[in-house]
Amino acid sequence: MGLFDKLKGAMNAVTGGAAKVTIAFEKPAAGAGTSAKAMLTAVSSGAEVKSGGVFIDVQSVEESEVEVENNKHRMTTTMFEKSFKIAEAFVLAPNETKKFHGEFAIPPDAQPTYEGKWASHRWSVRGRLEAFGNDPDSGFQPFVVTRQG
Repeated sequence: MGLFDKLKGAMNAVTGGAAKVTIAFEKPAAGAGTSAKAMLTAVSSGAEVKSGGVFIDVQSVEESEVEVENNKHRMTTTMFEKSFKIAEAFVLAPNETKKFHGEFAIPPDAQPTYEGKWASHRWSVRGRLEAFGNDPDSGFQPFVVTRQG
């Protein structure tokens, strides 16, 4: 392994670029108290990737805006965060593609997705490989949560 390869490997660990991860939902919405299914695809960027497992991360964020003396203030609060492990440790060979199917649960008391004039509540989901350095992930993708399942 040459110096360039070592530098590239170190950069991939720092940036999460060791693999490309995408997530696709069976349905783009689920009701409170139900579960949803997703498929994650992981593609090696050219080097071997040793992963500690595959996860689906779910979060909800509430954002509100208030105006005080003609100054707008935006407040953002993470209301829910949970990781669901859907696969155990594995090795992704150079240039290999693997697919993982998993399920994640929406809590029964989940605040549904909404967009209001002064406030919003948004849910998002991402797929992630646990790996050395910065975990490769799909980035958080919007997901709709409805009041009932």
